[in-house]
Amino acid sequence: MATLISMVVTVRNTGHSVLKTLWRSSVLMKLQRYCHGARSSLYEHVREGYSDKPELDMRAVCEHTDKVRANVENRKGDLCADDVDKIVCVWQELQALRTEISELENLKKRISDSVRTLVNNYDKKILANLSEYTRALQEGREIRNRLNQLCAKETELDQEHYIQALRLPNTTHPDVPVGDESQARVVELVGRRPEFDFKPRGHVQLGEELGLIRQRHLAHVSGHRSYYLRGAGARLQTALQNFALDTLQQQGFIPMVVPDMLKGAVFEGCGMQPNAHRSQVYSLDPARFPDLNLAGTGEVGIAGYFMDHAVNWRDLPVRTVCSSTCYRAETDTGREAWGLYRVHHFNKVEMFGVTADETGEESAQLLDEFVSLQKGMFSALELHYRVLDMPTQELGPPAHRKYDIEAWMPGRNSFGEISSGSNCTDYQSRRLNILYEREDGSLQYAHTVNATACAIPRMIIAILETHQTKDGAVRVPKALQPYLGLNVIEKPSHTALKYMGPNQHSRPRRPDQIRPDQRAQHQTPTNAGFLDKKCTHC
Repeated sequence: MATLISMVVTVRNTGHSVLKTLWRSSVLMKLQRYCHGARSSLYEHVREGYSDKPELDMRAVCEHTDKVRANVENRKGDLCADDVDKIVCVWQELQALRTEISELENLKKRISDSVRTLVNNYDKKILANLSEYTRALQEGREIRNRLNQLCAKETELDQEHYIQALRLPNTTHPDVPVGDESQARVVELVGRRPEFDFKPRGHVQLGEELGLIRQRHLAHVSGHRSYYLRGAGARLQTALQNFALDTLQQQGFIPMVVPDMLKGAVFEGCGMQPNAHRSQVYSLDPARFPDLNLAGTGEVGIAGYFMDHAVNWRDLPVRTVCSSTCYRAETDTGREAWGLYRVHHFNKVEMFGVTADETGEESAQLLDEFVSLQKGMFSALELHYRVLDMPTQELGPPAHRKYDIEAWMPGRNSFGEISSGSNCTDYQSRRLNILYEREDGSLQYAHTVNATACAIPRMIIAILETHQTKDGAVRVPKALQPYLGLNVIEKPSHTALKYMGPNQHSRPRRPDQIRPDQRAQHQTPTNAGFLDKKCTHC
């Protein structure tokens, strides 16, 4: 490591960018070995000079270690209480090391000043035999050697600290229930559960019969958990997006189009782990597109927009809305394997807010505002839903408090999540350097809030299943009719596509298997020579 530090001096003296790049790569590779293979995209992003280091509130962690330990235990994330003690120990060691480095730097400066004075006052021949001069040179060399050692150690401890400390979760609101999802507290129940004089159909059956949804025979086209929307189904997606966007823009939200591909540092700054085992994040081929990942929510793209920027205090709170395609790996393939409830790609309208931290209540008030807007939209769509105050194990790392909204889905005969809203306080802003500028010019970390306005597939489930009629049609909610151009979704007049692939009991002969003079004789399907196995889900 001392050799690496000496390379820094060479780089600074020569200014060669190639050597500087090689040094950075060598440091990162060596540090990853010190940290047992663990890595942080956000820390690497900082080391490359793209952003300032995250300024975590380690003073609070050190002063209230017991509270932090309890919070970590209640969250049940990838950290345990003992990890908090290790994080504090490394931080304290790092601070002591930096104090020593600072003292040595000051001493080195004083010695350098004294050497400069001697050089100015004495002839070179006299200096060579001057004990004070030779002693100062010797002390300077010893200090430089010691600083080289300490700086190498500081670099190691710095990365070790950040790799662990960045995994600490946000603080938790005192009213949040402790436990898993079974401990979620129902805050409000809105609307009436729909009643039917027939057995309600599920959204897949409705969607197929109405020509809206196709999920069958797609394994060889786009893989499992994929789907097509067609006709009124495609129009329904556009209508829901425009309904949500119009509603929010009328409330002062600024519309935005965001990138679908972002660097790992932005994900990590938002509290997600693209490099984690069984991550829900899709990563592009690193050999061709280093450190590019597909966003699972518009929140990441909007947060990246504000990263390393300050908002003027006059503009707070900033309310932003975007509609984007979201990609999620959904590695837990045993859950909701069929239908639109849990899919690999979907469109979503997302709310994101940046607000001040002067009273400590600004972000809580903004979250309440976002939830109120969600409720207004879901009520306008005539859904029966409930608002849940989510427990500690459902918050994820970034949320201080989180509300989920679940709509009644008759086809499932249960409530299903259609949206969530989170107050992330300064968790994301400290990691992504999102600031606001006060009237006096001083800077302060902002608070961020995010909430789902409309997750299209789940809204389609709720609307189809809630507003279905006995004859298999779907009544369109009044608020959505101007956007869809329909009052009722009915069966289309066209004939559905007929599957001609190999996985079926029987199928017609292929065109090149029938001579023109025999075509009239071969109108009846035959199963000769084909597979008997039938796959209904592929």
